[in-house]
Amino acid sequence: MSFKQTANLLANNKNGINAIKQRASSWWSQVSMGPPDVILGVTEAFKRDTNPNKINLGVGAYRDDNGKPYLLPCVIKAEAQLKKKNLDKEYAPISGTAEFCKRSIELALGDGTEIVANGLNATIQGISGTGSLRVGAAFLNSFFPGNKIIYLPIPTWGNHTPLFKHSGLDVKSYKFYDPKTCGFDFQGALDDISKIPEKSIILLHACAHNPTGVDPNLEQWKELSQLIKKKNLFPYFDMAYQGFASGDINKDAQAVRLFVNDGHRIALAQSYAKNMGLYGERAGAFTITTDSKEEADRVMSQVKILIRAMYSNPPINGARIVSEILGDAQLRADWLKEVKGMADRIISMRTKLRDNLKKEGSTKNWEHITNQIGMFCFTGMTTPQVEKLTKEHSVFLTKDGRISMAGVTSKNVEYLAHAMHAVTK
Repeated sequence: MSFKQTANLLANNKNGINAIKQRASSWWSQVSMGPPDVILGVTEAFKRDTNPNKINLGVGAYRDDNGKPYLLPCVIKAEAQLKKKNLDKEYAPISGTAEFCKRSIELALGDGTEIVANGLNATIQGISGTGSLRVGAAFLNSFFPGNKIIYLPIPTWGNHTPLFKHSGLDVKSYKFYDPKTCGFDFQGALDDISKIPEKSIILLHACAHNPTGVDPNLEQWKELSQLIKKKNLFPYFDMAYQGFASGDINKDAQAVRLFVNDGHRIALAQSYAKNMGLYGERAGAFTITTDSKEEADRVMSQVKILIRAMYSNPPINGARIVSEILGDAQLRADWLKEVKGMADRIISMRTKLRDNLKKEGSTKNWEHITNQIGMFCFTGMTTPQVEKLTKEHSVFLTKDGRISMAGVTSKNVEYLAHAMHAVTK
């Protein structure tokens, strides 16, 4: 071997060794593979299935009776009106547009509310419900004067725990759902809440509890309000389904309004994803209610500083659509009718599913299907039953037995009832 060949071989070996060393010391070699999203996994499995009768009950978005995404007619009209205005694409203020914020808190608390009239609220436009919750969590982690602990109901929306932990808050829980009755564990909730240390934060689903569809009734809400006030806890409401749950925007907001009327100061996250079908527009709002206008101004100043470091400004298009609908008398009337239509379709599917289970000959008590409300239903099916339902009948849902009622239609409800009866009899 010549000197030149030997030199080339040594150089190649050195380069190879260096490459190996470089790979071994990669910046991201220590990063492990994260677990797949539970809902995404259901959808992917559904897509792979070849059964023509397959049903996807995992998706958390409204579908019409043909199983298709639904664009509200009032949204189409609002977009047409906005187009005629030739609006620019300049940045929104850090806190979002003033009109959107005012109309959002008035939707939550009711028109003519004293909170808004007296300036006792700091309301900002958030990035749908998730972003609004996250801004609120960051504010509480920085400024809440009590325990930096938030108590969540068991179970709760899957994103609540990672969201609040990511914000720096400690996360604990209180009883909410009773698997024996597939309903609200009222006594368990009272017992657990009575043990929460004073000056802690408690998260409450305003309506259409996700994932169970189980809500306290008005009398239970009244008792919860008094206990939470007695314990000096700070209520943080997540209201993602106003109007979409019962079809009545006032009924769905009754818990929030009750707490405010009882003298609570609250945090509130709102979303327009479900009730206006603006999933991809990411339109939402976050509010802190205060004791004075001066206090609200100080809170707002700090929330804006937090937002500036997170994402600077919220998106404008979804907020404009919401403002156009809520600010135009005819469009608002159209929306109230359309959101009721969505809620009524889901309520009717609950009734048809329960009736068809009875028709199949099921002796189980399925009343919880119609007692629950909103997009989701906790069926009470066990994990083995769910697995059998998917394997033998191509019905896809999460392993805890939760189904999205939006995926149930007049065309598949009989097949679904037959399949559910087959795995539960």
